[in-house]
Amino acid sequence: MHFGHKLITFAVGLAIAVGAQALPQVKILATGGTIAGTASSSTQMTGYKAGNLGVQVLINAVPQIKQYAEVSGEQVSNIGSENMTDKIWLKLAKRCNELLADPNVSGIVITHGTDTLEETAYFLNLTVHSDKPIVIVGAMRPATAISADGPINLLNAVKLAADPQSKGRGVLIAMNDMINGARDTTKTDTTNVATFMSPELGAFGFIASGHNYFVRQTTKRHTSGSEFDVSKLDSLPRVDIVYSHSNADRVPIDAFVKAGAKGIIMAGTGDGSVHEWEEPGIVDATKKGVIVIRSSRVPNGPVTESLQRYADEGMLQSGTLNPQKSRVLLQLALTKTNDPKKIQEYFEEY
Repeated sequence: MHFGHKLITFAVGLAIAVGAQALPQVKILATGGTIAGTASSSTQMTGYKAGNLGVQVLINAVPQIKQYAEVSGEQVSNIGSENMTDKIWLKLAKRCNELLADPNVSGIVITHGTDTLEETAYFLNLTVHSDKPIVIVGAMRPATAISADGPINLLNAVKLAADPQSKGRGVLIAMNDMINGARDTTKTDTTNVATFMSPELGAFGFIASGHNYFVRQTTKRHTSGSEFDVSKLDSLPRVDIVYSHSNADRVPIDAFVKAGAKGIIMAGTGDGSVHEWEEPGIVDATKKGVIVIRSSRVPNGPVTESLQRYADEGMLQSGTLNPQKSRVLLQLALTKTNDPKKIQEYFEEY
């Protein structure tokens, strides 16, 4: 009996050892934002203090994530994302590259405010050289809200980062049960939880009944296929955005050039049109070596070659990138070249 009992115990232990699989390791990098925000009442949805909670508080608030991954957190910053900076971007990119080089790390989740979330996502999409999942997540309602969306968004993000299906798709955004890609996603509403969308080119997939469903992926270069290297950089070239409108003139263009801008994104009207009073300023800027990109303030549609005089004046085109993402790509492009032809190729490839 004693031998039989030992045999049974050994068999059960072996079965548990064989059947048990280690959970994926997911690192959570926190930057602040609404997802870590607090307000004075459960019904206050605006005017709250963003980035008031630390990363461990966020993790502890969603114990269910431990069913899907072994998680640990780091506090990179604690800001409202309207205050995001190039230095934080560089810190994030370098840390992501360090963590993902560890074979034991399966993926990364970054908690972030929603105001500039899409810009950070695209920056990392171009500067993190790994096929492992990177998922950016935020919330539209503070953690103290009666209907806070942060906890379920964080749970979905961790599950997405731990999912082998997510590999090789570039940086993902997990918000409101949708899976979106960094390049084409934008914030579309000031307060609605369904704010992040890819209105023209479509979402990558969706999350339903606890499962991730992918239906699309990008053909543009990203992550492991990107040539942009920020490992030795501690700053990025200055690139500014000029918003075109009726009665616009060259004053902001001249001011940005004087301030040291190496590039200017024109958030033009319609198909990237610029006011005729802006054009002399653009001409003078390009003569000084400033790269000028035509984008559009219109939410949908590409900006492609248009009037011949725009080309003659030295302006390039953003394609389907909106002004804020055009700025990100131009900053990185300028770390490698000032050649307008090569920079235009970057806008076509990325």
